Formats: sequence, structure tokens, C-alpha cells
Amino acid sequence: MKPIIGLLALAALAGCQLQPSQKSDAGNQAAGMAAPAQQAKAIRDVAVPEDREPLTEPKRPIDPKSAEAAGQVVQHYGALIEQERWADAANSWGDPGAATAFARQLQSRGLNHLEIGKPGEPEGAAGSIYVSMPVAFYSSDKRAAADVTLRRVNDVPGSTEAQRRWHIERIEWKA
Repeated sequence: MKPIIGLLALAALAGCQLQPSQKSDAGNQAAGMAAPAQQAKAIRDVAVPEDREPLTEPKRPIDPKSAEAAGQVVQHYGALIEQERWADAANSWGDPGAATAFARQLQSRGLNHLEIGKPGEPEGAAGSIYVSMPVAFYSSDKRAAADVTLRRVNDVPGSTEAQRRWHIERIEWKA
């Protein structure tokens, strides 16, 4: 019985409409705001996406061996160079000397932002997996395209955990 009374009360409330006064309507329109009745209609007219997955629900975990995980290394590298955290950014590389040399190139060119493209398909060679990814380094007035090659050692006996993680092997400027 209580659920029926609740539904009847809800139906009665839904039938009630607040009528805004002419004065408040004119004030809303003068301020560039829609009247409450117009706002309600606009809200009802908005299409709801078919994918109703809650935003708080986590996506599937990323496989650390995947090209997507390699892409995360490049994203992290880009975030660090934007913050000018060059020593931390060098940790994304397999070779600290190559990381330092490339950081000097970025600094001399004044490039401090990174835009990444879609990673290519992983390719195997001699116990390692490689992924190539197009990127663009840029500043407010310059852009330079490059290819980032990432590498990880396959799960071979004797390999260390650090070797089995993706790292930047090299970055080559495009012509």
C-alpha cells in the first residue's frame, strides 16, 4: 500500500508546474538566461548516449606487455618534459646517455610539449619486442615530427624486471 501512495504522491508532484512570473522571465531573458520552463524542455531534448557505463567504473587494466602500455611510457615522458623534469624523463629511456643528448636537442629547439599518435603493432626481434609511435614535439610557435621506438625484453630466462618493462630505445626526427 505504501508504494502505491508514494507513486500517487510522485505523480501529483510531477503534474504541478511552477509558473514563473513575467517579471522573472523578463529578467532571465535580459541576462541571457532561459526561463525555467525552457530550461526543462532543453534538458528533456538532450539525447542520452547508449553507452551508459558509469564514469567511476574503472576500464580494463592495461596489459603491461601491450603497445598501449608502451604508449603510456611516451605519455609519461611527455608530461615530464612539459614540467622540465629532465632527470625523471631520462628514466623513461633505456640509455641514460641517449636520454641526456635528446633532452639537449629539445631544449635547444625550445620544444617542451608532446603530442602522440597511435602506437604501431609490436614486432619481435632477437628476444625483444619493439613498438614504434609517431609523435610531434612542439612549442607555441614550432612543431617537429619524430618517431619514438620503444623496446622491452621478452620474458626470457635471466631477464630482469626492468628489462621486461617498456622503455624508449630511440627517437628519430622526421625530415
